[in-house]
Amino acid sequence: MIKEINNGILVNIKIVPNASKNSIVIDNGIIKIRVTAQPIENKANKALIELLSKTVKVPKSNIEIVKGETSKEKTILFKNIDNLKIEQINAYFKNL
Repeated sequence: MIKEINNGILVNIKIVPNASKNSIVIDNGIIKIRVTAQPIENKANKALIELLSKTVKVPKSNIEIVKGETSKEKTILFKNIDNLKIEQINAYFKNL
């Protein structure tokens, strides 16, 4: 689910587009991120990155979808962040 790497962290998530509101929850051990955007023209992916950026306070340019660009199951990379921010992101997802 969450894996630390050099200067960053990988997080496996499942996206739920067309939701009634944006939210991040854990359901059966899976991080589910609900976004109101539709899964067309990359809108849901952009909404996902924007929501993560605001939630964990990391610039959008430091968040990248490294796996699952067109899938509901994605691997997100938070890159170029320091150890303190890695710990904060880890704590955020573990406390959901």
